[in-house]
Amino acid sequence: MITCFIRYHIDPTKKAQFETYARNWGEAVPRCGADLIGYYAPHEGSTTLAYGVYSIETLAAYEAYRARLSADPLGKENYEFAMREKFILREDRTFLKLASAPHSKLVGFEGENQ
Repeated sequence: MITCFIRYHIDPTKKAQFETYARNWGEAVPRCGADLIGYYAPHEGSTTLAYGVYSIETLAAYEAYRARLSADPLGKENYEFAMREKFILREDRTFLKLASAPHSKLVGFEGENQ
């Protein structure tokens, strides 16, 4: 399993457009075969950084997923929306694999609500 981390530099005056874009991918990405972890818009701190994160089995599976996504009606529409509205200033995509597995179970501490 590999995880794709997408770092977006967005126009801070167009955060609402990015949020619409993110919700659209929330429908299209899983439908086209990736395990969507989520899209994240600025909230506190930086007003220009946003992220998208999803996992997929292999790079070969990624290529097939990208083909399905580019043919998907909402995928096409969302890409055109981003080009038209110009809220994405830069997009960087990195593929990583989980190196810390297996993880320990979460340990509760005395006095915490569990």
